[in-house]
Amino acid sequence: MSTEVKVALVLAALALLATAVLAVVLTVRLIRARKVLRDAGIPLTHKAAFWGALLYVISPVDLLPDPIYLDDIGVLLLALRTLHMAATASGAPGRLTEGRGGARGDRPSG
Repeated sequence: MSTEVKVALVLAALALLATAVLAVVLTVRLIRARKVLRDAGIPLTHKAAFWGALLYVISPVDLLPDPIYLDDIGVLLLALRTLHMAATASGAPGRLTEGRGGARGDRPSG
């Protein structure tokens, strides 16, 4: 095997690993966001987004084959956005990032 092929295989493996790690991180963020919303007493009218995203990530049926996690990442980002919109509509913006110092622009002035 030539050096170029080895380098291409290593780069492809690193790209797959990076997307897999990102999918896992987003899944954890989705679960934490739901817990924060539930603990804060915010009614979750968008429960289907949470459960749908979670089922899609663990489901063996995907739009793209499983080594490519781009579709999973997109579904997770959509679910996180939906939960964030539910929190904002309930009058509790910034609660999803409570442990991280608040959302951008939500820092108190003065």
